Amino acid sequence: MRRLLSLFNVLSAILLAVAVLASQAVQRVPPAPDAPKLQLAERTALSLKVYFTDAQVQRLIPETRTVQVTQRTPAAIAQATLGVWAAGPSQSGHLGAVPRGTATPKVYVRGTHYYVDLPAAYSTLRYGTSGERMLLCTITRTLLDTRGQDVSFVLNGKPVETLGHMDLREPFTRQDCADQ
Repeated sequence: MRRLLSLFNVLSAILLAVAVLASQAVQRVPPAPDAPKLQLAERTALSLKVYFTDAQVQRLIPETRTVQVTQRTPAAIAQATLGVWAAGPSQSGHLGAVPRGTATPKVYVRGTHYYVDLPAAYSTLRYGTSGERMLLCTITRTLLDTRGQDVSFVLNGKPVETLGHMDLREPFTRQDCADQ
């Protein structure tokens, strides 16, 4: 019986017990963290003009629309406005510049200049010169209605010289689309 309670056996039993407890502690599943609280930003309604075309694609026709924005920065307002523009008109007799379901262009603002990144699908619309002009002018007039100096266009993130028949090398201004 002396050999059973030897110093070596007692220390080994203690080390074995510590090892079992450590193994159980490591294998325990950690508690799930609490989900973060979703904080919705307050939305502000702004009334803005959004431009569409008439049924003959000859004139620009404004519609007063309400856009919801979380920030009142020029970039946030411009992006929300183009979202409404891409969704199309709400009044009968007005035509949208792009088919419903077409992706909304991205807008970037630097000072008084807007930079519009048209999705790649816009290059395959095959509108002809007047349709392409209306597409670019509805965007230009919508963005420049309240502020800004000009709108430059890029296609799919890359500068291009033309969109179909329209020259995109120079920015568009209000005056470029005033005769519509």
